Amino acid sequence: MTQLAENVLSLFLAQIKQIKSYEEALGVLYWDLRTGAPRKGMEVRSETIGHLSGQMFKLSTAPELGEWLTQLEQPGVFADLNEINQRLVTETRKDYDRSVKIPPKLYQEYVVLTSQAESFWEEAKEKSDYASFEPYLDKIITYTNQFIDLWGVKGSRYDTLLDAYEPGMTTAELDRVFGGLREKLVPLSAAIAASPHQPATDFLKQTYAKEAQKKFSLFILGQMGFDFTGGRLDESVHPFATGLNPGDVRITTRYLTDDVTSALFGTIHEGGHALYEQNIKDELIGTTLCTGTSMGIHESQSRFWENVIGRSKSFWSRYYKDLQQHFPNQLEVPVEDFYRATNVVKPSLIRIEADELTYNLHIIIRYEMEKLIFNEGVKASELPALWNEKYKEYLGIVPENDGEGVLQDVHWSGGAFGYFPSYSLGNMYAAQITDTLERDLPDFWELVEKGELHPIKDWLTDKVYQYGKLRTPSELIQDITGKPLDPDYLVAYLEKKYKDIYKL
Repeated sequence: MTQLAENVLSLFLAQIKQIKSYEEALGVLYWDLRTGAPRKGMEVRSETIGHLSGQMFKLSTAPELGEWLTQLEQPGVFADLNEINQRLVTETRKDYDRSVKIPPKLYQEYVVLTSQAESFWEEAKEKSDYASFEPYLDKIITYTNQFIDLWGVKGSRYDTLLDAYEPGMTTAELDRVFGGLREKLVPLSAAIAASPHQPATDFLKQTYAKEAQKKFSLFILGQMGFDFTGGRLDESVHPFATGLNPGDVRITTRYLTDDVTSALFGTIHEGGHALYEQNIKDELIGTTLCTGTSMGIHESQSRFWENVIGRSKSFWSRYYKDLQQHFPNQLEVPVEDFYRATNVVKPSLIRIEADELTYNLHIIIRYEMEKLIFNEGVKASELPALWNEKYKEYLGIVPENDGEGVLQDVHWSGGAFGYFPSYSLGNMYAAQITDTLERDLPDFWELVEKGELHPIKDWLTDKVYQYGKLRTPSELIQDITGKPLDPDYLVAYLEKKYKDIYKL
């Protein structure tokens, strides 16, 4: 590499590190805003976030960054770059070409709006007051449509949004995949509903002390391999994970005193995200590759730990006694009953508390609504009624209020349109990865039953976590399993598990 190329690379990497520093600072501010910042300071905090986001955006779209990318993309120079820097140039070019089309002032206004909207969403959700939140959502949709126009439509307007969360994914592919899932899971769901072997769940509905729930959540995180010297667990209205860097990964959960499973599985879910972020290789720290490769792959890890591991018979064979010790005289049923109760299949209103099988229907509802918003022009004012109609159609139930309906998720308040399909894609990725994991570690379920979860975490670190964004989702799933994404693995996993539980 020539001296000139080395100088350009040095300038490029310094700019990337500066962008990453802003990103980390903003991550701390967002985390604080969601975990207890005084409401009175919300407006000023949102403006601060908007200002810092604007500065980061300027760095990300600076003309000199474009010039450096052009020089580093020259065939002779690019070939001399190591694997990490090649990938960094490729990813930065994609982000640069997308971001440079957005006027900085417009972007900053949008960030301020979404910061405010997330706080107003919390209050609206608590009061089931959609009318107070609707103006914010209407504005967010308007801004998002402006961004789509500036970026340029890919296939359909909604395709443009999907690509930001799952590179290369299209509505045509999702329609195919989701259609296949519906076709195979609806009959299974019907057979389950007709089964005379329905699990008893009444014993779960007791009063469970919040402090005991927290202690058990922390215990399970430790068993999973969560590094408490590089992370923490807090409480929020909607559970989330924030990876500031591999040495500072923060997760939250939500404690319900009348449901011991909500915080438990919510914590395991977010813990799966955290393990991904904590185990990215050191060489990627300080670069924009130091994060998950896509939201679908990220969700594959949270769903793997929550469902494949956390809701398995082997897991509770090991940890049920520990749970009983945290709640003496409350969980006196056999472990088999507890296992079946935590895997009950029943239509429900709340996505994050849905069972594995019907969960995908919750995602399909949101996916179809987002397509209607951006491809068909459905307005914010129409969403509550549309939401209720789809819940009646797909799940046979209707929310009593908007708090348990259209207001239940935080995503739209933050402008995260196109994110929801990642959850079902995560289920598919997780099932396919599990198939390979069971063959690579023949004693996989014995390890779970013994509580020896670290070899599993180590396998996932070797195959998934360490690479961060160094590999694309399609490259990763192909490298791990030898095949592209195939939803049949998820169907096979669900059929095997639930036919056993319901004695079909």
